[in-house]
Amino acid sequence: MDAIQHGGDPQVGNLATPLNSSGFSTAFIRNLPAYRADLSAFRRGLEVGMAHGYFLYGPFLVLGPLRSTEIAEVAGVLSAVGLVSILTIALSLYASAMGGSPIATVTTPDIPEDLTTKAGWSEFAGGFFVGGCGGAAFAWFLCSTPHLIPLQEVVKGVWSS
Repeated sequence: MDAIQHGGDPQVGNLATPLNSSGFSTAFIRNLPAYRADLSAFRRGLEVGMAHGYFLYGPFLVLGPLRSTEIAEVAGVLSAVGLVSILTIALSLYASAMGGSPIATVTTPDIPEDLTTKAGWSEFAGGFFVGGCGGAAFAWFLCSTPHLIPLQEVVKGVWSS
């Protein structure tokens, strides 16, 4: 038996490898918000956007051109929101240019219904924008208010219990 097999039409390039068709890989990918069952398109976008906005704030804060100024934190959150806005525009352009449904792959054979229509992608993009801005704002809040949660008290509380 071959380790690599084609998943249907060999011209599509949908290959089933031990990595992408293993039980762990398929379970992991099917539990991501984009493929999880019983979620609306807005909620899918919200979850994906929150993760992206939260993790985009750090690189802009630490590596941005205003990193050693007094406004580095504000510049980081505004840069993250700006990039989330650009990504939302890209999602909207994808939704308007999408013709037909996406191709099912070996790893994701069951694509959610709301990600096969332009209206579903539009809801996804709206949720992505709201979640991305909220995730960036939450990361900014956590980084700009470390004095609210003294780490020594938290550590003492955990070790004394």
